[in-house]
Amino acid sequence: MTSSHGRGRLHLAAALDLRSAYDADPYVAAARLAERGALDFVTLGDGFARPGPDALAVLSRVAPATHRVGLVPTVTVTHTEPFHVQAAVATLDWVSRGRAGWRIEVSTTEGEARLFGRRHAAPAEALWQEAGEVADVAARLWDSWEDDAETRDVATGRFVDRDKLHHVDFTGSAFSVRGPSIVPRPPQGHPVRVVDATGEPARAVAARYADVALVRTAHPAEAAAARAELRASAAAHGRDPDDLRVLAALDVDLADGEYAADPGHGGGGPRTTPRGPLYRGGPVDLAELIAAWHRDGTVDGFHLTPAQPGRDLERLVNGTVPLLQHRGLFRTFYPGSTLRDHLGLTRPANQYAVAGGTS
Repeated sequence: MTSSHGRGRLHLAAALDLRSAYDADPYVAAARLAERGALDFVTLGDGFARPGPDALAVLSRVAPATHRVGLVPTVTVTHTEPFHVQAAVATLDWVSRGRAGWRIEVSTTEGEARLFGRRHAAPAEALWQEAGEVADVAARLWDSWEDDAETRDVATGRFVDRDKLHHVDFTGSAFSVRGPSIVPRPPQGHPVRVVDATGEPARAVAARYADVALVRTAHPAEAAAARAELRASAAAHGRDPDDLRVLAALDVDLADGEYAADPGHGGGGPRTTPRGPLYRGGPVDLAELIAAWHRDGTVDGFHLTPAQPGRDLERLVNGTVPLLQHRGLFRTFYPGSTLRDHLGLTRPANQYAVAGGTS
């Protein structure tokens, strides 16, 4: 577990975003490369105004072609139906045998709202409140099937124990859901929830619901402050703060370190750019940066987005990761089979079974 003081297990994740790639093969190849480096998980971005294939569908295709790496698509929860969202994420967890997560995102623009025609755009605060409600109801729907609800009794023709299915009867600010789900409880119980907690409205949702919070900053002091704030807020919501992983999110340009190095970290990075924090340097200097931030307890790990997907992911896996492994800072193999195993998170108890609730 990661303690509030000192150093816990280092976690590493990478983005698989590929420009203008619609065939599954390059995504499979990139995910396999990340798996070879024993990365905790890979992400795939998505959005209503973003051209490209559906991220959740792509990673459902990647799932049977990989064995251990976690798979985390961006899932926009504005304008979509929470019941369908949770069923799709649960399905990804089933087809990956417990390696699914979902990066919760909202849609803020009027142009995106017009794609659906149901309502106008809303302020970020209201949208993130709704996103928190979606995270809440998703967990309830995943728990609406007890783990042993499936009986598969051919002799009697009963395949489900109806006493172990539960209505959730949830009413939120913009939707209501009765339940139960149409998909049995996922292998992980709850697929891992990831939230970019850089902005304040999202940070509140991350503290209450996320298993992994991403913080985009080039400054270690800001990252450390965000981690401390998230952990304190999680505790205020009655959570164990050790159940929350906070990762620094950086774009990385591993162009062989041909740039002049700054003392200690190399490459003149990370730096603040209009697109966000960017690390520019070589794989060795990146290993030094990761080791320093983790040693100081700044963050629990890093989510890295390659500037050039093919080149930079390969240099991360074949250059930076072995250096971290050699120093005993990062795993050389996966100790378990699920994304929760990789992150050191326990499988949550079923809230209805624990409470002894009835359908």
